[in-house]
Amino acid sequence: MNYSKYERMKQLIADMKLPDYRYEQIIKAIFLQHISTFERMSTLPIKLKETLIDTFGPSVCCTVPAACQTSGQADKILFLLPDGNCVETVNLHYKKGWESFCISSQCGCGFNCQFCATGTLGQKRNMTADEITDQLLYFYLNGHKLNSISFMGMGEPLANPNLFDALNILTDSSLFGLSQRRITISTIGIIPGIRRLTNEFPQINLAFSLHSPFEKQRSELMPVNRSFPLHEVMDALDNHIQHTGRRLFLAYIMLNGVNDSPDHAKALLNLLQNRGPWTHLYHVDLIPYNATDKTSRTFTSSDKGTMKRFRDILHGNGISVATRTQFGSDISAACGQLHGVEKDCIAAVESFHKKNEV
Repeated sequence: MNYSKYERMKQLIADMKLPDYRYEQIIKAIFLQHISTFERMSTLPIKLKETLIDTFGPSVCCTVPAACQTSGQADKILFLLPDGNCVETVNLHYKKGWESFCISSQCGCGFNCQFCATGTLGQKRNMTADEITDQLLYFYLNGHKLNSISFMGMGEPLANPNLFDALNILTDSSLFGLSQRRITISTIGIIPGIRRLTNEFPQINLAFSLHSPFEKQRSELMPVNRSFPLHEVMDALDNHIQHTGRRLFLAYIMLNGVNDSPDHAKALLNLLQNRGPWTHLYHVDLIPYNATDKTSRTFTSSDKGTMKRFRDILHGNGISVATRTQFGSDISAACGQLHGVEKDCIAAVESFHKKNEV
């Protein structure tokens, strides 16, 4: 079992036969005083600080920023993980001061969605709960407000069992203290994970990446459909809505000449109208495709007129639908573009190995 660093800190203090309040001092230093290194935690005894540094390293965060790209309302950070792998995290900031974070859950992704840059990497490994939450801790310690969090970065969140440990850390009132309703999980349709989320975190927002209402085409675009067919996923989503009473988001990337025809809109309409009493809780987000040169198949985005016609078919028949505004596509920070700039990853890994040479 992989224990979080917060659990390990508690155990370390118990093993050293120190009073419980020492753990509370560490947590206060991190989450109230925004102290990012153990050495600077002045309330701790020297021996405890030395032991924390020996166990966890000098920094509270295990993720190290290796590169940053900025564009308008989006910042993309390339984080180096303790084993030399890299992941990307996106910070979206809005004019009214709201900050939203798109975080990763896996190093790479093994599901090979045909339009997604991350999928071309293959799955390297699951991220630990600490690696997942430290993406946010880095920003928090640097003065950012964690107004909303979405698991829409690299990887499939519900394919990583460590996700649920991360959610426990993020919603723990003594740690990050985030409301479940400020968190969104995006999935391509991992049914066991959907069911577990329904039972354990019913107030967390769930988004399902649909992208085609036709089983055959969806299997071609998203091979996961062969393991978890659309009709079975929709049953799991119905169950989620029934038990939570929460709105559920359907992400639909608009691919020119592929999935944007009136027939696709009508098939999607039919799919949702057959949900019975739960139809009104399904909301469709139409997403302009973000170009990438990483995939073997080349796609382009539907034009505005096509997207409007698609939207009008749904909206005119009572389906809640909107066209999502995208940020950061020019720095490959938008949906489906996260990959890691190769030269930055190489430089970061080379630096990592150089520092760890014996």
